[in-house]
Amino acid sequence: MCYGHQRSLSPDDLIPSRNRRSENDNTSVVEDLRGRLAETEARLERARAREAELSRRLEEMKRFVSVMEILESYLKRRFREQQEHVARLFSSVPAKCT
Repeated sequence: MCYGHQRSLSPDDLIPSRNRRSENDNTSVVEDLRGRLAETEARLERARAREAELSRRLEEMKRFVSVMEILESYLKRRFREQQEHVARLFSSVPAKCT
């Protein structure tokens, strides 16, 4: 018998289907991860679109509030002017004695 030409056996040699099974497992894990990544990217894209829409609406509301503040200031000033005008009119009318 010749002992020098034999190579040592590895566990993979003893269980040949183990390599194929782990490759299949790895493939399915990679495919699962790719699918999850695609879902995450799609959710991220939707979140970015929603954020852009909300930002646009926020800016629109800020402009609306600014316009309302300008109108409020104008109307308050006009109201005070009218009050002063009416007060002057009543002060210039002589009081009647009865």
